[in-house]
Amino acid sequence: MAKKIYVLDTSVYLTDSKAINCYGYNDIVIPLKVLEEIDKHKKRQDTVGVNARNVIRTLDTLRERGSLKKGVRLAKGKGVVSVRGVETVDFDVFPADLDLTLPDHVIIATALTVKEQSNKKTILVSRDINMRVISDAIGIATEDFTASPAIKNTNSLYSGFATILVDDEFIDQFYENEKVFLDEKRPKLYPNQYVMLVSSSNEKKTALARFINYESPLLNVLNHKKGLWGVKARNKEQAFALDLLTNPDIPVVSLIGKAGSGKTLCAIAAGLAQVMPADQGKEALYKRLIVSRPVQPLGKDIGFLPGSLEEKMAPWLAPVQDNLRYLLGDDKATLEMYTQKGAIEIEALTYIRGRSIANAFMVIDEAQNLTMHEIKTIITRVGEGTKVVLTGDIEQIDNVYVDETSNGLVHAVERFKTSPLAGHVSLQKGERSKVATLAAKIL
Repeated sequence: MAKKIYVLDTSVYLTDSKAINCYGYNDIVIPLKVLEEIDKHKKRQDTVGVNARNVIRTLDTLRERGSLKKGVRLAKGKGVVSVRGVETVDFDVFPADLDLTLPDHVIIATALTVKEQSNKKTILVSRDINMRVISDAIGIATEDFTASPAIKNTNSLYSGFATILVDDEFIDQFYENEKVFLDEKRPKLYPNQYVMLVSSSNEKKTALARFINYESPLLNVLNHKKGLWGVKARNKEQAFALDLLTNPDIPVVSLIGKAGSGKTLCAIAAGLAQVMPADQGKEALYKRLIVSRPVQPLGKDIGFLPGSLEEKMAPWLAPVQDNLRYLLGDDKATLEMYTQKGAIEIEALTYIRGRSIANAFMVIDEAQNLTMHEIKTIITRVGEGTKVVLTGDIEQIDNVYVDETSNGLVHAVERFKTSPLAGHVSLQKGERSKVATLAAKIL
């Protein structure tokens, strides 16, 4: 197979700092303009800034092996990385009707020059759709870049639920609280996966259970008839979610569902119930409830906000406060009292690095906007006695550097599904209102 040359756009490096290792023995060309753009992002305190700094460190390490102008081999069996400056660009081959004062066009010019000078297939890789369209229009092959996808598509995402056909007697034994075990010959199941047992002779005869492993009996799903802080399960997925959320032996829980499916409300209600039990004689499982979400705007940002940290974060955390006030009887004073006592903390994810959080019930809302690196940073903050709950809707992503298959939430679901310390539920039905359910379906 002939060697190719890949020219990677700035957006690729800001998405994945290890992108240059993704192209095998093919060569990588980095336009100098890309390095200038990366430099502008290196002081950012988010994942984009982390990626920018890591790219610069990687190139500095490569520079120690030789000249980046001449090209440095990444490793044995890998391609050569080189940097092209503006002086090496042949602008005579560049279409005159494009503006060379624009950084994107200089990068395209570099790719076009590399193609003309090398006579090798040259591919420009960019996450910028318009840049790919322009490149294709002037005869440069282009590709999109996806940062380490966790799944092929959303249909392949682990749901945490399976339907299994069993004998009629099997269900009878289960309801009679006898110990029943699943056969390993059945479809592969994961720890803490929920199953619906369906009778082979009567499809209406069913039972809901939680699977631990093939050596352990199936467990009956807890029935929260009394509800948690007024929240009762309206469907089987919410019953599964409450079962996971109230189990202290499962410290990592992920809930994925469309708008109005109740994922955030169930998580916060379960947290309140275990931090401040309604039964005064019952001991609290956790000392505090910590709720946070990423600072990611929907649509155009409104710019910098004045005031203290709490005042700056107020607009971002308003949806969390809405849920808390609803559960506390729409009493703002009660919420402020619990917040002042430290029983409830509404935190900014920006400042979680370096913390060690013990004996807390953590809810990370809108986790679909986080990268895998950010999810790792959050979960590694978990100390003894802490439970972390990740909630989100992978169909509503506002972060331009992740998508439905590469965001941190789906990575967490897929990586943790084999662990007995974790559980996952995909909520299917909208329960907020008929309008919200209809909008989520048709819009």
